[in-house]
Amino acid sequence: MNLPLSPSHRSNIAPFMAMDVLRDAKALERAGRSIIHLELGEPGVAAPLRVREAAALALRHGYIGYGEALGDPPLRARIARHYGERYGVDVAPDRVIVTTGSSGGFLLAFLAAFDPGARIAVAAPGYPAYANILCALGLEPVLLEVGEETRFAPTAAILEAAHRNGRLHGALCMSPANPTGAMIAREELARICAFCEETGIVLVSDEIYHGLEYRMRAETALRFSHRALVINSFSKYYAMTGWRLGWLVAPQELMRPLERLQQSLAICAPTLSQRAALAAFDASDESEANRAVYARNRAFLLDRLPRVGLDKFAPPDGAFYIYADVSRFTDDSIAFCRRMLHEAGVATTPGLDFDPRRGGHTLRISYAGPEAELREGVARLEAWLSA
Repeated sequence: MNLPLSPSHRSNIAPFMAMDVLRDAKALERAGRSIIHLELGEPGVAAPLRVREAAALALRHGYIGYGEALGDPPLRARIARHYGERYGVDVAPDRVIVTTGSSGGFLLAFLAAFDPGARIAVAAPGYPAYANILCALGLEPVLLEVGEETRFAPTAAILEAAHRNGRLHGALCMSPANPTGAMIAREELARICAFCEETGIVLVSDEIYHGLEYRMRAETALRFSHRALVINSFSKYYAMTGWRLGWLVAPQELMRPLERLQQSLAICAPTLSQRAALAAFDASDESEANRAVYARNRAFLLDRLPRVGLDKFAPPDGAFYIYADVSRFTDDSIAFCRRMLHEAGVATTPGLDFDPRRGGHTLRISYAGPEAELREGVARLEAWLSA
């Protein structure tokens, strides 16, 4: 008897709508449509030349085999040195583990720090994969709704209120944030770290958009807490999304558990990517040139979006997103974005991807792509909304 295979309960998580939009947009392109991609948080440029040259050199002269579970020692040392150079914070290389993108870092951090049933605070609006990964691992995301009153950033007071309402075991913060671009002020991050230290809450700080700031400089949680788990990636500032390489800085007592998990879940991060990534830290000229493009794209959107009726959005302090209120046009962001894609040929991400309760009247626009494409997308959007 051939019984149907039933999916596991843990696999019953919400879709990552940005990826669904990309799938539909690609289908339209294969059918001959011209589509402007403003849906993905992916730099519209190649990895820095020095990175590509380092990869080519490694391929020509090196055996690309398994590496150490914690990462190649030269790269771990260079990442540790980065914290001294950028933040003036001393980080020992033996507290660094190289991961398969930031996604691999989250998996390892959640598995090493929390047992099933643990309650983890997550800001809403926020990156949807946080809650999805937590649910798949048997952890409970506790959504902290943030808005204009805190400039769309979580605060220690909000975290404390949630903790009083029900014991929190962890808290996940992101600054600059996806989808809003909002940043946590230095003083507020210090208060969040102090509260987590006092209560025993494990703080996970997502810092993958560091380097992409326009109003104030991002601060690392490591300045205020040695118990925090800090996750970063080569994907955004260094434009290395497909290389699938990130890192995690953790307290010393978690390093052996993290190593054991990595040994079985991934063996190691991609060896070729690790060899190439060493050069990323010496490619600041290209990375800063890319940031200048994002800054121009940001300025363009801040000027043009109000003219097309999108005059309310979260403060885009960093990253490369505008999280805009579209309530004057719709209360169904999924249908709105679908119509925009099919009728205007512009792909954006519905706000329900980031905020399950209030996201029906918001959408996210990514300005990480080429300037010309962004301008064409806004022109199409303007024509569509005024039709």
